[in-house]
Amino acid sequence: MNKKKVVVGMSGGVDSSVAAYLLKKEGYDVIGVTMQIWQDEEVEVQEEKAGCCGLSAVDDARRVANALDIPYYVMNFKDDFKDKVIDYFIEEYGKGRTPNPCIACNRYVKWESLLQRSLQIGADYIATGHYAQIMQLDNGRYTIKKSVTARKDQTYALYNLTQNQLAHTLMPVGQYTKDKIREMAEEINLRIANKPDSQEICFIPDNDYGKFIKENTDDIITKGKFIDTKGNTIGEHQGIIHYTVGQRKGLGLSLGKPAYVVEIRPETNEVVIGDNDEVFSYELRAKDLNFMSIEDLPEEKRVIGKVRYSHSGSPCVIKKIGDDELLCTFEEPQRAITPGQAVVFYEDDYIVGGGTIIK
Repeated sequence: MNKKKVVVGMSGGVDSSVAAYLLKKEGYDVIGVTMQIWQDEEVEVQEEKAGCCGLSAVDDARRVANALDIPYYVMNFKDDFKDKVIDYFIEEYGKGRTPNPCIACNRYVKWESLLQRSLQIGADYIATGHYAQIMQLDNGRYTIKKSVTARKDQTYALYNLTQNQLAHTLMPVGQYTKDKIREMAEEINLRIANKPDSQEICFIPDNDYGKFIKENTDDIITKGKFIDTKGNTIGEHQGIIHYTVGQRKGLGLSLGKPAYVVEIRPETNEVVIGDNDEVFSYELRAKDLNFMSIEDLPEEKRVIGKVRYSHSGSPCVIKKIGDDELLCTFEEPQRAITPGQAVVFYEDDYIVGGGTIIK
């Protein structure tokens, strides 16, 4: 019997390394691949980038592949990454939205690009070290179930994957806790067993989004007005790219009380400031919908909605209000529902679907 071939996306971290180990142990023909997505920076810059982007990630992944005795390659996806992730990130901030680049990277680079190339070289699957589980429901559709460890659950950033992508994906790490994964890495003597997880956006290691956008766009970032919810001017902002809904720190306003970003208006270059209670909302609208467990939305459906990665989720009702738009109404008001972010819907710990928040 021919062994099924799987390409494992290896970042040099403990999760993807143990994923490769587990799949080899299960009898798969495993190939390790690191995706080269860094741009044309100096070598020093490439080396200092942490997470899945730096040259050190390649060194770590290559060492792991050698230790596991699997073939290892670096594949160049830098054009796809610039087009689908970096340019998208900059454009969205320019429109007053707060994008999630990891979601775009997952859908269009880690899956679409890597999967296509892997299938071309004869692979049956790709695999990652995400804390999530792929399951096929009784209706035949694939969906993603939360990992066994809620603290590390990564399903939110994966809601956008297609049925074809899910059918060709393995996620062996989702059945284990992070502690167990580190324990396994130590048992097989992987040097990266205690390597810390990367936290920040990989292409902005210093977390200064505003500076990155200014350095990578031809658009002029202009200052504008801070206004209150009644339309009164209360100060000058430094450019809408520096702000996000719900933000309190770094506004540079002295109003004698806590002030929060309530809304960003790119068409007038205004940032609306209000009180904490004005940051809460019962409703949102979302577009660019992707459904997993169901083919399309029935009249309406009661689900758990999650409006950001760190949000625990809250009961809501969703219904279509257009071909590619839905209205989500929460039972309780939610804080800082942010245009550009994803809203992801769950039922029984698996993903129903999701979309991009527009209002």
